[in-house]
Amino acid sequence: MKDYVFTSESVGEGHPDKICDQVSDAILDAYLKKDKESKVAIECFVKGDLFLIGGEITSKADVNIEEIVREKIKELGYDNEKDGFNFKTCKIILNITKQSSDIARGVAPKKNKEQGAGDQGIMFGYATNETKEYMPLSIILSHKLMRKLSELRRNNEIEFIGSDAKSQVSVEYSDGKPSRIKAIVLSVHHNETKNLEELRKELIEKVIAPVCDNLIDKKTKIYINPAGRFVIGGPAADAGLTGRKIIVDTYGGYARHGGGCFSGKDPSKVDRSAAYAARYIAKNIVASGIADKCEIQLSYAIGIAKPISIYVDCFGTNKISNNKIEQLIKKYFPIKPADIIEKLDLKKPIYSKTAVFGHFGREEFSWERLDKVEILKNEFEQ
Repeated sequence: MKDYVFTSESVGEGHPDKICDQVSDAILDAYLKKDKESKVAIECFVKGDLFLIGGEITSKADVNIEEIVREKIKELGYDNEKDGFNFKTCKIILNITKQSSDIARGVAPKKNKEQGAGDQGIMFGYATNETKEYMPLSIILSHKLMRKLSELRRNNEIEFIGSDAKSQVSVEYSDGKPSRIKAIVLSVHHNETKNLEELRKELIEKVIAPVCDNLIDKKTKIYINPAGRFVIGGPAADAGLTGRKIIVDTYGGYARHGGGCFSGKDPSKVDRSAAYAARYIAKNIVASGIADKCEIQLSYAIGIAKPISIYVDCFGTNKISNNKIEQLIKKYFPIKPADIIEKLDLKKPIYSKTAVFGHFGREEFSWERLDKVEILKNEFEQ
């Protein structure tokens, strides 16, 4: 295999797009906590001191949405009017209706009929054995940089920084395997009193070194706030929108994406639940030794339970045929919406945690379980 460099990025919890993702999922969790059958599709937009929330909700629950929004914004550190975005004073506008009866008719299970998919669409799942998380190294490191930065900010171990940030990691591959980090880019919102050189030193010592040290060498290029000062940040600098960071949320560009976002959607929406199922399938296939890499595509039609198609691509690393792998998927894995929801226990208020630092490669989530490995090994070895 040829040598190459692959780059992935992540963004911090206070990035405008991620603010919107987290608010969307916080609203979803609030409804699921009170009514697990809630149907929620919520999207947010933020710019300056204006926060717009729109979508559809059908639920028995009574939820104070504005209170949830302000609490999340406060948690993310936007509590100073000088930032141009403040949890106390921002204007919140709601435009929410009930779920379309036409959609509800196709999704709700009826007598002698299974629960259908909440929409048409294609979803991808991916796994690789190049890391212990079964994820591409570049996206895992990018997320870890953002998570470490968040911990230091919340613990006040690095002073005068905000929650808006970006990371980017370029990994060099030799013969198809990650060998070193070629470059790291880290941009962090900071107070105007923060000395930039001091910030760069702290970020190298407290963030980059603990996360990436074993893969950094003398040739690694490190760029910290490469444009210089980053005093104007968050929604004062850029607009934010739910679902705009779908590559950050998934595999960092290393695998294909069907196009649908996750945040703000209850699990009846296959954009979310089937993408989780596809990851669950791919990860177990790779962990069982059947393939070194695996990408799964599932496609659905609205109102229909059974997938329209299943596609498997192991990039030539599979030990058995793709057709055999497809048979194993149909035999051992949930691929119908109701089965996915039940197997992965998706009606719980678990989604706020997913909305930042990536949806995959984190053992706390049910779709990361490796409970099919032994079954697949037995099939593989026969």
